[in-house]
Amino acid sequence: MTGNLSDAEDLLQDCFVIAFNRLHQLKAAEQFGGWLKRIVVNECIRFSKKQIRWEEWDGNQLNSVANDEAEWWKTIDFSLIHDAIKSLPDGCRQVFNLYVFENFSHKQIAESMGISESTSKSQYQRARQLLQQRLTKTFQIHG
Repeated sequence: MTGNLSDAEDLLQDCFVIAFNRLHQLKAAEQFGGWLKRIVVNECIRFSKKQIRWEEWDGNQLNSVANDEAEWWKTIDFSLIHDAIKSLPDGCRQVFNLYVFENFSHKQIAESMGISESTSKSQYQRARQLLQQRLTKTFQIHG
């Protein structure tokens, strides 16, 4: 979610420090995984709020991407998808990760990132379009 290994490592270390300092707040040991994940996601959001410059995206493009409901990405090697996701612009990558991997709604993303719900939706659609373009280009080059 940070876009580079160095920031991700720093953020992960910060998360473990936060978890250690807040360990007394954990009510049940079996909830540790989910509790730690919530800390990591919240810290990624906090980090992104400081780092990301949001770009406007043409709403006409949003409609054309939204109408393309084929789940093309399910047939592709995940390592290629992962590399393509890492290469997305910061705002798109953050919204995409929260929406797809963390199951946040666009309303939740908007509230947590301090953006409008429509910005969240357009950034997600832009991410999908960029991923599809980049992966299509990769397959054309490498077969």
